[in-house]
Amino acid sequence: MTEDIRTAGDEHGAGVQREISWRAKSVGLAALDMHDAELIHGWRSDPVAAHHIGLWPRSLTAVRERVERDIEDDDRDDFLIVPPGGTPVGHVALTGQNIVNGTAQVELMLAARHRGHGHGTAALDAVVDLAFGELPMFRLTAETHTDNAPALAVLAKSGFTQEGISRAACLHRGRRHDLAVFSLLRPEWDELNRPRAWEA
Repeated sequence: MTEDIRTAGDEHGAGVQREISWRAKSVGLAALDMHDAELIHGWRSDPVAAHHIGLWPRSLTAVRERVERDIEDDDRDDFLIVPPGGTPVGHVALTGQNIVNGTAQVELMLAARHRGHGHGTAALDAVVDLAFGELPMFRLTAETHTDNAPALAVLAKSGFTQEGISRAACLHRGRRHDLAVFSLLRPEWDELNRPRAWEA
């Protein structure tokens, strides 16, 4: 399923044509491309995102190089989150894909002004449906700071179960942070009472 749209109203993405390759109830997922590096750089520079995700400021050149490496990595799929208005609001990825073991990790980041509108849950549900509905995954994992309440809520709403805590696993701004470890298994996804992405 593909659909061409033209973004509007975004300082970096205006006028760029994007192909929606996977659609859920309220968002579409468009494959990340090199011209999206400025968007990613802006989102990663947000201090709230930097704290919750454990990022440090990087130059635009470094982010461009990282995006290029990610795009060429066969073990990951990166998408922009695109709601009906056409302006990208965040990034979601399925990383570390191991087809033999059926495992992968999910990553999610939303632009500051688009948090709290349900886009994170919709995007996470969409990439989970991709992993279990189109790819042979059996187990998905995610990690976030234990004090990242919005991320904890999104993961729980999407059916993930907290398995435990990796104590002092992340160093950020001179402090050690605990990471909450979540997982979702294919049988648990099968039992989720919600429409699948392909039913949108």
